[in-house]
Amino acid sequence: MIIKQCCFVLILGLTLLMSGCEEPFVPETEVSAQEIVVEGYIEAGPGANPTYVIISKSIPFISTVNADKFAELFIKGASVSVNDGNKDVQLSELCLSNLPDNIKAEVYRTLGFEPDSSAIDICIYVDILDQLKREVGRTYKLTVMAEGKQLSALTTIPPYVGLFDFKWSEPPGEPSDSLAELNVKISDPAGVTNYYRYLTGSAGGPLIPPFTSVTDDAIFDGKEFEFPLQRAERRDGDFDPESFGLFTRGDSIIIKWTCIDKSHFDFWNTRDFSANSGGPFSSYTRIASNIKGGLGVWGGYSVDTYRMRVPPK
Repeated sequence: MIIKQCCFVLILGLTLLMSGCEEPFVPETEVSAQEIVVEGYIEAGPGANPTYVIISKSIPFISTVNADKFAELFIKGASVSVNDGNKDVQLSELCLSNLPDNIKAEVYRTLGFEPDSSAIDICIYVDILDQLKREVGRTYKLTVMAEGKQLSALTTIPPYVGLFDFKWSEPPGEPSDSLAELNVKISDPAGVTNYYRYLTGSAGGPLIPPFTSVTDDAIFDGKEFEFPLQRAERRDGDFDPESFGLFTRGDSIIIKWTCIDKSHFDFWNTRDFSANSGGPFSSYTRIASNIKGGLGVWGGYSVDTYRMRVPPK
């Protein structure tokens, strides 16, 4: 233990010494550099969400945003279309303030917003009639015309590789009557790099991603691999090391497991790293984007959802 503590102090001292020799990087914050931000997804598989796109404006790196300012960032009146290889489909603008309360609540749940977010009126662009042919192996081109600018992006829906052999076990450490660890298996195809992302939630609640929501198959390419699948936690929630990543016995849960392409993976990988690297020793991270002419992500998912009950002890 003393050796570990000495090593930690030495590493920390070297880190401080090296950071003291570096010039700090402060990203540009001019209002004139404001860009259009696109966030859109197209999914195929059981439990897939409708195709939708959200368009907003970037804000300075150092800024304060209240509820009114937040609503002003979303762009209305844009032209958004997707080509599925056979046809162009124009997405319909859907403003949440015009929806019935029950549908509005479902939309906010799908988007991952809190239930009390309904006071914020935003408009999204949706394939309401499900005209796009959503299937594995297809490439989809997104085109956005907004505020005199044209943006575009490409994404694919890769083959789906699912989970199996779900096993509940006692968590490590002290015995617990209320918590359980979930272990699952995956059989990863050999010869091609696969990228995965997942979200979890309780039945009736929003699906949220874990702190690190994506992985590639670098350590298990072409293998049958067993690993603990952690319950996702909100970053703004109360952190409890005793229950972190564990499921509550008796709960009904949902796991959304997805496969994504390389550019989609790069977006979430850099985004997760940025979100998890706060603190006095953190560094600025530029989040990867596949949007030409702007920022953000246009991402394809092959998906499946697993619903189960955490067994009592």
